[in-house]
Amino acid sequence: MRMFARILALLLLFTALSASASLLSQQGVPARYMQTTEDADIWAQVGNQVVSVGNVRAGQILAVVPTAADYYEFNFGFATGFIDKGHLGPVQGKQRVEDSLGDLHKPLSNQNLITWKDTPIYDAPAVGSAPFGTLANNLRYPIISKLKDRLNQTWFQIRIGNRLAWVSSLDAQEDNGIPVLTYHHILRDEENTRFRHTSTTTSVRAFSNQMTWLRDQGYTTLSMYQLEGYLRNKVNLPARAVAITFDDGLKSVNRYAYPILKQYGFHATAFIISSRIKRHPQKWAPKSLQFMSISELKQIQDVFDVQSHTHFLHRVDAERHPILLSRSYHNILFDFAHSRRALAQFNPHVLYLSYPFGGYNAKAVQAANDAGFHLAVTTVRGKVKPGDN
Repeated sequence: MRMFARILALLLLFTALSASASLLSQQGVPARYMQTTEDADIWAQVGNQVVSVGNVRAGQILAVVPTAADYYEFNFGFATGFIDKGHLGPVQGKQRVEDSLGDLHKPLSNQNLITWKDTPIYDAPAVGSAPFGTLANNLRYPIISKLKDRLNQTWFQIRIGNRLAWVSSLDAQEDNGIPVLTYHHILRDEENTRFRHTSTTTSVRAFSNQMTWLRDQGYTTLSMYQLEGYLRNKVNLPARAVAITFDDGLKSVNRYAYPILKQYGFHATAFIISSRIKRHPQKWAPKSLQFMSISELKQIQDVFDVQSHTHFLHRVDAERHPILLSRSYHNILFDFAHSRRALAQFNPHVLYLSYPFGGYNAKAVQAANDAGFHLAVTTVRGKVKPGDN
């Protein structure tokens, strides 16, 4: 069994995810600074959920936007935070937000910190400084910059509610990226006589154990839409996050992977070779490579998001090189567009591509972009990080 940790090949076109759009920018209501009158819990959108993300200590100043509900909104990472109106009042005396160096308006650094526990936030880069509040466990949060203090300790500068704050590297770590786990074929040990030594075949037992481990460790599975948002600095995501993908569209995915993923409430992406979709289900035959039918693909859509693995380009030439590498730009573009149209019956938003055998070149990247794909994945080992190309 072998899993490829994938990285994304950059395509220039990007459409912001509607789920990550900030309510602050939608309303057009100017933010105003207010002060917490007591310790206050805060919430924000992380992934697809609004969750508790920490607290702000009494006496802290935040820029908030009033709403018709019982809470104010404020900027939290790449999304909107929420705080109960009852915890805020006018700013007392002559207190104001300090930003002598203009750091509030600096661009973000394409780096995040990760919290593995409830993490203290400070007003200044020193342990003895006033506490600002706490970031909850299991968060990714964007960093503006880093500095070292006189004891050579690293501090992460962050923004919360148009306020500068600091987190010690002793309490959090830098984000090293999100893994994308790639699978192809799943078989039970006793029926796997032909593909036992094939790197792209995983045993049912191994796959189940891996998913159990992810569940027990508290991991959230991501869609490609969320992964794109992460790459483009558009969404907040949990620290324990992973994307799961299956290439080709084999029948074993429906038979074995689908029920295991569904049992754990996980989601995955199925990159489908659209020309190999069967009109009707085939009788199960573990000694051959069988592809899913139309009905089998529709059956798994509560767990799997269908995306493209090309139409006719999943082949190799006489030298065992991906045939895509020898095709013209127009041939590749035609295939990519054909695949998107063929898969539209399963998903009207086919925006992501998996290059066959991980092979691509400048022509393929341009064709993918022109065909309307946002991102494409290959098989280079590594993790996805903000700003990757």
